[in-house]
Amino acid sequence: MKKILLILITYHLSLITSIACTNFIVGKNASADGSVFVTYNADSYGAFMPLYHYPAAKHQPGEMRKVYEWDTNKYLGEITEAPETWNVIGNSNEWQVTIGETTFGGREEMVDSTGIIDYGSLIYITLQRAKTAREALQIMTSLVEQYGYYSEGETFSVADKDEAWMLEMMGCGPDRSKEKGRTVWVAVRIPDDAIAAHANQSRITQFLDGRYTSVKVQDLLKKYPVNGKKPVPNLVCYSDNIIRYARTMGWFEGKDADFSYNAAYAEPDFSGRRYCEARVWSFFNRFADDFSAYVPYAAGIEQNTVPMPLWIIPNKKVSLQDLRDAMRDHYEGTPFALDTQGDIGGGIFEMPYRLSPLSFKLDGKEYFNERPISTFQTAWSFISQMRSSLPREIGACFWFGNDDGNMVAYTPMYSCITRVPKCFSGEGADDVTFSMDNAYWVCNWVSNMVYPRYSMMYPTLKAVRDSLDASYDRLQSQTEVQALALEGDARVRFLTNYSCQKGDEMIARWQQLAFHLIVKYNDMVVKPTDDNGTFKRNKFGGGERVQRPGYPERFARELIKETGGKFAVPQKK
Repeated sequence: MKKILLILITYHLSLITSIACTNFIVGKNASADGSVFVTYNADSYGAFMPLYHYPAAKHQPGEMRKVYEWDTNKYLGEITEAPETWNVIGNSNEWQVTIGETTFGGREEMVDSTGIIDYGSLIYITLQRAKTAREALQIMTSLVEQYGYYSEGETFSVADKDEAWMLEMMGCGPDRSKEKGRTVWVAVRIPDDAIAAHANQSRITQFLDGRYTSVKVQDLLKKYPVNGKKPVPNLVCYSDNIIRYARTMGWFEGKDADFSYNAAYAEPDFSGRRYCEARVWSFFNRFADDFSAYVPYAAGIEQNTVPMPLWIIPNKKVSLQDLRDAMRDHYEGTPFALDTQGDIGGGIFEMPYRLSPLSFKLDGKEYFNERPISTFQTAWSFISQMRSSLPREIGACFWFGNDDGNMVAYTPMYSCITRVPKCFSGEGADDVTFSMDNAYWVCNWVSNMVYPRYSMMYPTLKAVRDSLDASYDRLQSQTEVQALALEGDARVRFLTNYSCQKGDEMIARWQQLAFHLIVKYNDMVVKPTDDNGTFKRNKFGGGERVQRPGYPERFARELIKETGGKFAVPQKK
């Protein structure tokens, strides 16, 4: 999941491309139904990730919590446990707080090897302690200042039912004689009528140039209440040492008003723009009348280009389905499109993906592949929906898929639930143990059948995926009306049973899809089916004659162009 920053070295270039993530943020007045949304593709080759569940609990005074690095399970140390911790499902908790992340790396010398809290642990520790996004910001920044931040540079999406923030954080290295502070961080409140995104490149630039109102994180609620009489201005919070540290290290010399966080600590280079910012561009492009002015920046080739804004006001209200579509994006209809470029990188069956690593060398020259939002290596994908219009048990719906967002349905998991479906639990499976009862493995099994024969097989997968998504949408209102009629533990039990039922139904349908694909597309042919997907039989009871589609036309033309008359059938005289 972490992206090692490519500073200028080719070796780093291949590392970053193998592990990376994408987050989208939608403010409550930018969404179609008043929801705050956070999305997250957790992209990590080889990683096996279940749907995490941390039950609510009470803890004894003096109790300590062991911290293990999320990516490696390396033991880092202990911290004091909170007296009470909240129920967490995935990256959302029972109070409708959601935290996502993307790693941008930054300057290598800023990593604090003495820190106890890594970025992943910081997320889940905070979700177990915070009731609001603002409380989460205070907890996150105080924890790393007390215990040290072990990871590289990170961008966090921090949101609740009322608002969303983007927090960027880096350590200050292991040497306290250079800087007493443990971290440099900045958090910007995303306007309620705006959308934002980040994708493994630090995005916060200048924040003291008059566009934002500065406030201490501990003073947020007192000075700028969320639902007060006055609108909340564009707010920014930051660590006291954020500029001082850059000056001390010789990375910044100008006026405070000119200070840019990413210019000082994680300046975008070609990879940061083309592999990372291009994904942000693709999201913004969906909700802008014309975003072509930022194509040169996202392309990463030209040096002096206009960088994208941190957030935009969308040209329409953003729906849950819009976010599903955005999470399944491969730059379709844009200059970076993978489905219409006409190159052979997608294989015979025009797969809108490219192999990793993203850069490769041939005859001493380096080349690159596009890196879309939807990608092979996604371990899980979610769309977290938070709604102030509903009780907290119902308002937080965590739409979850255990693979590439393009290849799965987003199954509803309410954040109050006290158990998760067996298929999402990780029970009986891990990164090298396949299980037919595990969603990660069954979904990946289906995806990996489809990828090599994408144009042939994807329509079948898409039909099943979309039918499940549509069924969940139809049931959501009805289910929530039923939940509203219940109270307390009865409501939680009802939503737990509903979420687990949907998980069980999803994996059963995906197993059925896997068996169907094996039969229908066996041996590179297509067995005919009726409109209901039932295999047709001939009058003798066997399957009807198979269809042999051969090469897609575009590939056939390329093949003949490359081989000339080598495969031409002689004409009869």
